[in-house]
Amino acid sequence: MFVLVLATDVAVAGGPSFVITHYGAKGDGKTMNTRAIQRAIDAAAAAGGGIVVVPSGKFLTGVITLKSGVELHLAADAVLLGSTRRSDYGGERASALIVADGQQGIAITGGGVIDGEGREVVEDVYRMLKAGTLQDPDWQKENPWHQKRPNEYNRPGIIHFTHCTNVRLDSVLLKDAACWVQTYTECDHLSLTNLRVQSTAYWNNDGIDVVDCKDVQITGCVVNADDDGICLKSSNPASRCENILVAHCDVRSSASGIKFGTASFGGFKNITIKDVTVHDTYRSALALECVDGGAMENVTVENVAAVNTGNALFIRLGHRNQQLPPGSVRHVTIKNLHVEVPAGKPDKGYEMEGPEMGYAHNFFPASIVGIPGHPVEDVVFENVEIVYKGVEDKSLGRYGLDSLAYVPENESAYPEYSMFGELPAWGLYVRHVSGLQLRQVTLRHQQESFRPAMVFDDVKGVSVEGAP
Repeated sequence: MFVLVLATDVAVAGGPSFVITHYGAKGDGKTMNTRAIQRAIDAAAAAGGGIVVVPSGKFLTGVITLKSGVELHLAADAVLLGSTRRSDYGGERASALIVADGQQGIAITGGGVIDGEGREVVEDVYRMLKAGTLQDPDWQKENPWHQKRPNEYNRPGIIHFTHCTNVRLDSVLLKDAACWVQTYTECDHLSLTNLRVQSTAYWNNDGIDVVDCKDVQITGCVVNADDDGICLKSSNPASRCENILVAHCDVRSSASGIKFGTASFGGFKNITIKDVTVHDTYRSALALECVDGGAMENVTVENVAAVNTGNALFIRLGHRNQQLPPGSVRHVTIKNLHVEVPAGKPDKGYEMEGPEMGYAHNFFPASIVGIPGHPVEDVVFENVEIVYKGVEDKSLGRYGLDSLAYVPENESAYPEYSMFGELPAWGLYVRHVSGLQLRQVTLRHQQESFRPAMVFDDVKGVSVEGAP
């Protein structure tokens, strides 16, 4: 532990320190400190690396660029406030608050807060749109949820690092972005440890987005987000997410807790999710989706407990990108999974609730669904328990085994557990799958049901062991 009270730069563990107040920054919550903070970062980079310290206070800033060898360290009572003016984030596409591109050995650490002030930023976006000083083709269009909102590219996130190596974030609180909280694109050797994400200011507010990154560890993080909690994406057909560990995390989401996709052009390989809790989550606890031609393989999910979540598990191979051949999903193992699906809306009362489904329906089962001629391959469920607390209503439609032909394929549709409408099973629906092992799988329905617990359609090589 160290205390920085000197008037000049001093050496601390990890290199010399560069305190932003020595470069003119003022922690009064009003002074714009962008240039002062950037001067401190530039000085640290010019010295071959060092620690840029944000001391006690509230420091308002616009976009700052982190550079190789620089650690941005926030004291426990330090707050870095993002500007509430949309114009401070650039023109046509909003920059994130803290950016880096092609840098090595960068870090953000400390017990302080980085506050994107997303509510206030969005208010300014609307003001500019109405005044005609900002353009957005989407902001007056109704989306499928009957809401009008500015395009996500017009709203700044907090962190966006691209093509960086040896990146470390530890212990900071990231709060209230106007869009995705933190995005890491094609970065290698990324460590996110003990982060706290409290971001419920607006829509499209993913807690953590990892895009085509390799050798990643996300551990000990607590996420409360108004979109997917922890999300892996692949936007580059020539790349993929690979060698990734997500462990000892707690997630609350207005969408899905842990999600692969929706972008899945290159794919996902060697992914481990373990010792994770999910709660009060609108969509799926786990959503593993590959719909853009990529390959998903060697995925292990172990020791996940989810309560009050809209759906337990959704594994989907789709063909959304019709310009590319279908991708593949193979070698997925789910072990020691316990999920409780409530009767009501799991995110009721949250600031940004997920929308109503738009039609009356019975509750949805966990699903594993490929497409004709392209099955999901080699899936193992071991010690899996899913408890459903809802009540089925026969008046909504008797979807039994004679209704299999009426379940739509929806190969090119956006992947979501409700995409097929009513399904003929209440616990587990499996279609277009080759190689499925069910070991100690327990499905519990606390009310009377008229649908079977499990339905298998175009499924080859099913093994069931230890079923109750």
